[in-house]
Order: sequence, then C-alpha cells, then structure tokens
Amino acid sequence: MRKMRLTLVLATALLTLSTGICLAQEILKIGILAKDGPVKAIKMWKSTADFLTANIQGTSFEIVPLGFEDVYPAVEAAKVDFFLVNSSMFITAKVKYGATAVATLVNSRKGQPLESFGGVIFTVADNNEINSLADLKGKTFMAVDKTSFGGWQMALKEIMDAGLDPNRDFAKLEFGAKHENVVLAVQNGAVQAGTVRTDTLERMAADGTVEMEEFKIINKQSYPDFPFVCSTALYPEWPLAKIQKTSDAIAAKVVEALKKMKPEDQAAKDAKVVGWVAALDYTPVEELQKTLKIDAFAE
Repeated sequence: MRKMRLTLVLATALLTLSTGICLAQEILKIGILAKDGPVKAIKMWKSTADFLTANIQGTSFEIVPLGFEDVYPAVEAAKVDFFLVNSSMFITAKVKYGATAVATLVNSRKGQPLESFGGVIFTVADNNEINSLADLKGKTFMAVDKTSFGGWQMALKEIMDAGLDPNRDFAKLEFGAKHENVVLAVQNGAVQAGTVRTDTLERMAADGTVEMEEFKIINKQSYPDFPFVCSTALYPEWPLAKIQKTSDAIAAKVVEALKKMKPEDQAAKDAKVVGWVAALDYTPVEELQKTLKIDAFAE
C-alpha cells in the first residue's frame, strides 16, 4: 500500500512538473507581410518559426500572415511580438509605434547573398511608345500597393525625379495587390507599364510563368554583383523588427539564433534566403519617405 502511494505521489509530481514546463513555454508571434497571400507566407516562413523554437529554449514561435492593411494595427495593438515587413513599412512602424529593427534578411539568388533590393519598371518588349520614364506620361500604370516599397515607392521616387506626378500625369494608376498580378497585367495588356520589386520577374521566369524576353526594362540601372534587372536605387532588404513591448533580451536571442541559420537549413530554403545579419542601416529608406512626404512623413 505504501509502495502504491509512493508511486501515485511520484506520478503526480511528474505531471505537475510537465504541466509547469508547458505553462512556462512562451509563445511569440511573428507577423509576416503576406505580399503574395497568407498561404504562401505560411509555406515560406513556418520553418523559420520552427527553427527559432528549436534554438531558443522555453519559447514557441508562430507565424501570423498580415495583409498590407493589417500590419500597423497589429503592431499598434501588440498582436504580434515581432514582424517582417518591407523596409518602408518598418520605418513607419518605427516612427509611429516605436518599433526596432533587430535583423535583416539576406536574400538568395542561386545561392548568392544579397542584402539589398530595388524596384523594376517595365513594359512589354514590343511597346515602342515607352522607352523612358518621361514616356509614362499619359499611360496606364500598375503598382503593387501604396505601401509596397519595392513594388511602388522606389519607382515613385524615380518617376517624380523625372518630373512626373503619377496622380496628374498617368492616364490611370492602379494597384494589383500582388507582385505577380502586376506582371501578368502588363503581360496581357491590361495596363501599359508597371513596377514590382527586383527578383519578381526572374522568379516568375524560373517557374515558367513568363519569359524575361517578353519585357522591356525602363530606366535600367546596373550595379556590381547585383543579378536582377533594376530601375531604381538599391535599399536594405526587409528587416525583422520587434514591437516596443518585446524585450531586448528575447530580441537578442532571436538575432543570435537567426545568425546561425545556414543556406542548407530547411528554414532558409523555404524562405528563399541565404540567412540573416544584424539589422542594417535603414536611414536611406527614411530619407525616401521624407523626400516623397509619404507614410510616416505624410503632410
């Protein structure tokens, strides 16, 4: 009888300990700007959440896909602990809600590490009416979203530097919500020109959706060791940021873990990145917003 009671006591103790461990597991949510939809966002980033869970004891990470319109409310209301968005959206979250960049993703193109990206402005190859930015006057144009950095704001700066005001000078300005939608709209003639972030055309060509020869690049730029067609200046890649309430201690653990990620890890493969580095300087992005008087610096 005594032996049975001892067994019950031990079993109860183990159950209590197990429950305590489960309760101690801190759940941290990472908001992801789902520029290509929530299904693709989860497919790309779930492995990163699993990677962090495996490498940071006592934590469990979850992915929360966010539409362009969902990011700022989620940050302001602390519905996420970390968030991965385009560089311009980060600046707005920094200025308005006290967010801090903790790491920068390193993009991958056939294994080549890229810490910066740009925008590409294009039309179909046989459009003889559009050969320069000035030729966009009076034409129909599509971008991704007003808050899309590579899919609109970078191109907007180049267009305005060329003396055009899209709201005044374009025949029509539309937003396609997804980068692929913009490419297909230009391809099928729904609009005469468009802009997406660099690497979009190459990725779509790689999966057979389009061919690079179908398009003409407007305001083409060339940068050493940058493998994508480009029409704008280059800016630092997407940052992973923490909201104001997230502790510096857990943020430091996240950065430490991410910097250990290798290109051959499943998380890197799924996200199509080489890895991560400590947060880069996003001052050029902030200056762009100030120049265009948009987002955090809108008048």
